[in-house]
Amino acid sequence: MRILTRILTLALTSTAIALPAAAGSLDDPFATAARTPALPSPQPFGRTGAAPCTDRLPDVPLGPVESVDLALCRHPQTREVWAAARAQAAQLGIARAAWLPTVDASLAATRYQYAEDPYTRRSASLTLSWLLYDFGQRAAGVEAAEQLLAAASATQDATVQSLFLAALQAYYNAQATRAAVGAAGLAERSAEAALAAAELRYQVGVGTPADRLQAQTARSQATLNRIRADGEAQKALGVLANAIGLPAGRPLALQDAPPPPAPGTFAQDVAALIAEAQARRPDLKAAEAQLRAAEAAVDAARAAGLPRLSLAAGPSWVDTGPATTQGGQFGLTLSVPLFSGFDTTYRVRSAAAQVDVRAAQRDRVQNQVALDVWQAWQNLNTATQSLQTTADLVASAEQSERVALGRYKAGVGSVLDLLSAQSALAAARVQRIQAELDWNVNRAALAQSVGALDYSLLQGAAEGRP
Repeated sequence: MRILTRILTLALTSTAIALPAAAGSLDDPFATAARTPALPSPQPFGRTGAAPCTDRLPDVPLGPVESVDLALCRHPQTREVWAAARAQAAQLGIARAAWLPTVDASLAATRYQYAEDPYTRRSASLTLSWLLYDFGQRAAGVEAAEQLLAAASATQDATVQSLFLAALQAYYNAQATRAAVGAAGLAERSAEAALAAAELRYQVGVGTPADRLQAQTARSQATLNRIRADGEAQKALGVLANAIGLPAGRPLALQDAPPPPAPGTFAQDVAALIAEAQARRPDLKAAEAQLRAAEAAVDAARAAGLPRLSLAAGPSWVDTGPATTQGGQFGLTLSVPLFSGFDTTYRVRSAAAQVDVRAAQRDRVQNQVALDVWQAWQNLNTATQSLQTTADLVASAEQSERVALGRYKAGVGSVLDLLSAQSALAAARVQRIQAELDWNVNRAALAQSVGALDYSLLQGAAEGRP
């Protein structure tokens, strides 16, 4: 009686461990779908009022918000990481299933042909098999599956943040190349104005052929720069299309670029940002979960070499023609591994070495997190200071070009001074465009390095915050 009571207790305990508090449906009895992260979409990333993902493209020109929406909804990598997380959730169900019994039915029919007395033997049996105790091997398997599911979920978050950043980088680069086309067009018009002035001076006899040829060369170079800038803009649109999950040749319309950010100072405690990143970065969370899964695998390897207690029970039926018998079985089996050729020893050693591997990987990711934040912080700090400098540079270059053009038209300046001033202005405009691109991209990169990249970044830059 005591043995039967103990068996029932073990059986009920196994069922309680296997089944979660809220059991799922018949096709998901362990409710693993509830443990699976949601399909990546704009809503979980702070996008208030976002419509559900659809295959239809927006009817309005793309801004940074729309670009990120499309990337999260359409990029194949979002579906890839979501499918990987669902597969790992199913592995958790497999690990939990080991706690429950298995029931097998068998049917057999055999014809015995004898000259005197042929007959057919029919049999049927139903067998319930239940592993009652295994020194923690199944529990370790469930723990490992739990941790690997947590790692898959964190990996999905890290991947989505990378796609978020890639879409922003591609969008801002497309805007920058479009602005570069405008700057190249201005430089071309300035070169045409210089050429017109040189032609006029030559016609009235106060200019030289060398001045006119130099102006023509400068105009041709400006035209070539504008053509190249237009080609770069088209390539940038292809990169943006790819980043948001569209074919590279898909025509895209972009919103007008917003006004440049107001130059200011950026002051943040980088040590605090690094500490925040180590608490929030999903790739570090994934590395931690994989380490815990490896530790659980060590427990499972050790338990595999320990005894196992199993129960087997079920009815049976045999019909041989003249006679029919019915019976059943009920038994306990204690399996004690005595020698397995040192298989368990080396499995434990292998699992313990994997713990060291995962620990080293976790430490490497931790160091990389600190480096990512440090570099992103320095880049943003530099970009913020560059905004003011390039604004002053463009203003002074524009003034210098106007003065040089006026002096040349008045006959008191040389064409070399004018062309030099125009070249300096074109370079200043390009540097201004690059500074704006760097500021936008590095602000997003810092948020991603901290693990805090979401739509709040696109709702306006907060003072002193990435």
